[in-house]
Amino acid sequence: MDTKVTRNLLDLMGLKCPLPVLKTKKALSKLSPGEELTILTTDPMAEIDIPHFCQEHGHTLIEAARTETGHQFRLQKVSAK
Repeated sequence: MDTKVTRNLLDLMGLKCPLPVLKTKKALSKLSPGEELTILTTDPMAEIDIPHFCQEHGHTLIEAARTETGHQFRLQKVSAK
């Protein structure tokens, strides 16, 4: 399965824990502080893992929502981590 990043949209549909967090971390490392990243995932654990990741690494979780196909998260990179 290919992970797609388009205009700060990270499509992680079909990936299971821990891949959504690992790929989110990698995508955020390529962004500048203040940039936003939207993540789409079907992994039920992402509802816990993504907010925890943001808290641990100093990023802002702007939005977390359930969708018809899984979850959508919007993050803002606020540190160089």
